[in-house]
Amino acid sequence: MRDARGLGEIAGSAAVWLLVVLACLAIFLPLVLTFYLSVFNEQMIVFPPHGYTLSWYGQIAGKFGAAIWSSLKIALVAVALSLLVGIPAGIGLSRYRFRGREALSTFLLSPLTIPGIAIGLGIYVLAVWIEERTEIVLAGSMRLLILAHVLITMPWVIRLCLASLSNHERTTEEAAASLGANPLMVVWRVTLPAMRPGIVAAALFAFIISFENLEINLFLVSPGVSTLPVAVLQYLGYHIDPLVAAVAVAQIVVVGAALMLLNRFVRLSQVLS
Repeated sequence: MRDARGLGEIAGSAAVWLLVVLACLAIFLPLVLTFYLSVFNEQMIVFPPHGYTLSWYGQIAGKFGAAIWSSLKIALVAVALSLLVGIPAGIGLSRYRFRGREALSTFLLSPLTIPGIAIGLGIYVLAVWIEERTEIVLAGSMRLLILAHVLITMPWVIRLCLASLSNHERTTEEAAASLGANPLMVVWRVTLPAMRPGIVAAALFAFIISFENLEINLFLVSPGVSTLPVAVLQYLGYHIDPLVAAVAVAQIVVVGAALMLLNRFVRLSQVLS
């Protein structure tokens, strides 16, 4: 009986480790293959390659420099606006109880559940409809593109702010209020410092989502402006070389380094766990 139970525990442990190994392979194998493709010394992706080179990484700025700069500007503005709206919204939804709170929370977080292609198409159709009736140029304008990016980044800001406040006891805020601090001072001196990991994580995730967005950019990008995802898609239409793999690896390295650096100083793991 004991032997059978011991064998069952060993089999269960082996099955768990097998699932862990398979999960790691599913996560890291595509990354390894992408890096492998990015060092092919070929003008077209062929296997096996005749040699290896890092020269494709040096061509990223020349081929996609303007697109990277456009994506960077749009993402930074979208992050700033989403933080201005999302942080107060997160504090209000976490700390106050009022009629319609659940409906408002669902409404603000709803873009997370809608496919990006549907959001982009819906905003474009709405912009054309408004333009036909008011002669206000919206379709293809930079301000509409930025507002669309705010729409998809703000729910992440709110969600991570709520997560950071859920781990913070209200007793410190109540103590500050009992000592004479007004509500704004309590928020500035107590609530916001406690939310710092969540705010940093929200800014980082919002930036990544905005910078990497393709669906909305396809519908709303301004004439003469190309973001990095759109430029990469257009490049793939005419080239089959390792440059796109190099772009992907460079983005993964930059994002991974940013995550590790920020987690060292603000403990993002407390918010994302």
